[in-house]
Amino acid sequence: MKNINTVTWSYDELRTPPIKCGYKVELLNDNNVIFVPLDEANTDYQAIQEWIAAGGIVIDNAPSGTEADGGTVIDNGGGE
Repeated sequence: MKNINTVTWSYDELRTPPIKCGYKVELLNDNNVIFVPLDEANTDYQAIQEWIAAGGIVIDNAPSGTEADGGTVIDNGGGE
């Protein structure tokens, strides 16, 4: 995956409390949004990890009831 514009945590809100389940990725020059699971074997997941290592920032718009409790938090994508 190339041309990453933004990466945002995706949450499974059917769980209590909601947990991170993957990434929502918006690409540059593209109207598509893709969802990438937290699976180290997934090549898109690997590309996101490389993007993060190169200085990319993951946006965390955590839903209510999570540690961030609905506030926008910027993190380095390191998981739960």
